[in-house]
Amino acid sequence: MKLFPSVGDFFALDIGTTAIRIVELHKSGDIWNLSRFGTAPVEIKVSTSDSVDDQRRLGEVINNLVTQVGVSTRNVVVGLPSNKTFATVIDLPDLPPQELAATIKYQAEQFIPMPIEDVKIDWAVLGKSLRDPSKVEVLLISVANKFSESRLDLLEGLGLNVVALEPDSLALVRALVPSNSKDAHLIIDFGDFTTDIVLVLAGAPRLIRSIPVGMQTLVKIAQQNLTIDANQATQFILKFGLYPDRLEGQILKSLDSTLEQFVGEIIKSVKFFQSRYPNVPISSIILSGYTLSIPAFAEYIATKAGMPTVAGNAWGNVRYGNDLRDKLMQVAPQFAVAVGLAERTL
Repeated sequence: MKLFPSVGDFFALDIGTTAIRIVELHKSGDIWNLSRFGTAPVEIKVSTSDSVDDQRRLGEVINNLVTQVGVSTRNVVVGLPSNKTFATVIDLPDLPPQELAATIKYQAEQFIPMPIEDVKIDWAVLGKSLRDPSKVEVLLISVANKFSESRLDLLEGLGLNVVALEPDSLALVRALVPSNSKDAHLIIDFGDFTTDIVLVLAGAPRLIRSIPVGMQTLVKIAQQNLTIDANQATQFILKFGLYPDRLEGQILKSLDSTLEQFVGEIIKSVKFFQSRYPNVPISSIILSGYTLSIPAFAEYIATKAGMPTVAGNAWGNVRYGNDLRDKLMQVAPQFAVAVGLAERTL
C-alpha cells in the first residue's frame, strides 16, 4: 500500500500518542536484520495537538530520537494511525490494471465517507473474490489530505524525505502474521486511546476497524470508580491487571462493563468477517499493545470471545544479537507498527 511512491533505503517512524519509535532493518536474502531501533516518550498533549508550538515540540522529539538512534538515511516510511484512515474491502470486476484503476477512481466516492477531493486514496488487489469468481477483492484506503499534508510538512521541515505513508493496520499484519500463513487471524492492538482490530486472511487484511477504547480509557474509568489519581490507576492496572483475586478484584470489577463492550465489538467484527467468508474459521487472536502488558487481559479476551489468543512478537521475523533479546522482548508489545513499517518491500 503506497500512498506515495517510494525507493531506496529507509527507516520506519511510528508517531504514537505517548511515544515515538524508530526501527531500521536491512535484508539479507529472506532475513531481516536489525540495524537500529529506539524510542522516546512524548506528552499526549503534544502528540495530539495541531498547534504550531506543539508541532514544533513534536518535531524536536522526533529529531532528537533520529539523532540518538543514528539512522543511516534521511528516507523515512511513516505510519498513519488507523483512526485517521478509512479502509474497506470491495468486490470489483476482474479487469486489466489500467481499467481497474479507472473504475476505482470513478466509483471510489460511493465507498469513502468524505468528499473525494479532500482525501488521498490508494488501493491494492487482494485476489479473486471468494464470493464471485468473476470479480476481485480490492482493499481501498483513504486518508484526509489535511492530516497527511500536515504530517509531511512536519517531517520535511526536519529535513527528512518521506518516501511512503502507510496505515498502521497494514504494518501490524506484516509484523505479526506469518508470511506463509493461509489461515484467518484476528489482530488486536490495544493502544493508548484506540484499539486496532484487523482480520487477516492469507496474509491480507480483509476487515480493519479502529475502536475508541484504549489504555487511557481504562485509566480514566478506574480513576472514577476507585477514586484514585491517574498515576495510581495506571500502576494498579499494570500490576494487578484483570485477575479476580488480586486487590480483591477491584480493578476487574471497575473495568468489567467497559471491557464487556470492548469484547462485544470484537465479536461483532468476527461476525461481519464470517458473513463475508462463511466457510473460513479464525485460527487465533494475535495480541499486541497493552493486551500483553495488562496481566490476565489475554485470558479475559480468550474466555469472553471464545477463541484462543497468542502473544504477537513484533521481532518474530527479525534477526538480532542475543545481547539485545531481553531488551527487545520487553518493548515488543509496543513496537509492532514500527517493525512492520520497516519490513516494507519498496
